[in-house]
Amino acid sequence: MQIQQLTYFVAVARTRHFTQAAEESGVSQPSLSKQIRVLENSLGTALFARERGDVRLTPAGEALLPHAQEILIEVDEGLRAVREVSGLQRGRVRVGATPSMWEGIMADALVAFRSAYPGIELEVTEGGSRLLTRDLGRGALDLALVIVPLRGDDPDLVATPLLRERLVVAGPADGSGLGPGPIRVRDLEGVPLVMFREGYDLRDTTTNACLDAGFEPTMAIEGGEMNAVLRFVEAGLGYAVVPSMVLASRPGLRATPIASPELTRTIALAHRRTLAMPLASQAFRDQLVEHLHGLAADQLGDVDLIG
Repeated sequence: MQIQQLTYFVAVARTRHFTQAAEESGVSQPSLSKQIRVLENSLGTALFARERGDVRLTPAGEALLPHAQEILIEVDEGLRAVREVSGLQRGRVRVGATPSMWEGIMADALVAFRSAYPGIELEVTEGGSRLLTRDLGRGALDLALVIVPLRGDDPDLVATPLLRERLVVAGPADGSGLGPGPIRVRDLEGVPLVMFREGYDLRDTTTNACLDAGFEPTMAIEGGEMNAVLRFVEAGLGYAVVPSMVLASRPGLRATPIASPELTRTIALAHRRTLAMPLASQAFRDQLVEHLHGLAADQLGDVDLIG
């Protein structure tokens, strides 16, 4: 049983005339009649009674008709859905990013994408790079902005670097202490630090930089997410090593540059290698890159575009 055969069957059932059904279907009458016979043979029963020019449905034809009509409706809906998705009128993008990216440029990137593709659903996840790469590997995300190099041993993940951002020390805007800088990493010895929770790359970066400089970091408070860490710094509980972009909307905080050595991290757009990227995800990727390149230098701050 083929879709085209069901189409011809429904046309004959509606018109009660083979020639008229053939004309409406855009085929010759012999071709239509042949396909109806093939359908009847495959079902093992006649679908039409043909008597002196009168065409009517047999009981078998009456039984098949509503199902054939429903099948054709479903096929039409399916084709329309495919056309809508291929035309990016519908679809879904599941994208993850680190908290600093959501704090920085990703909200505006989502606005730009929504404006260009209002019919595409957006599902966002915020988390550290370890969580995001795990979700990518499980198929729970289509795309993720993560810190590279990727951690873990999943060879199916591929990441394309987009940004390189410089890290700064965040402190209260009206407080004393570190001053305007720039400072050296070893100047942080004995300075109370507000530390991110386990699993955040910023925690590892800060700890490793201090150890490389020859001292253990002094933790004033630890275990926070990005918003909590910045709030603790605003409250005067300590300082934190963060990407400069997260301070753009925090007038209560001041950034002190780190110059020796300069601390940076690279953000990449990651996805699964073995799965064809959905059209909606491809559109999001392209729109994101276009948005980043459209940002002015003062909007990017201490961020360099890659490529």
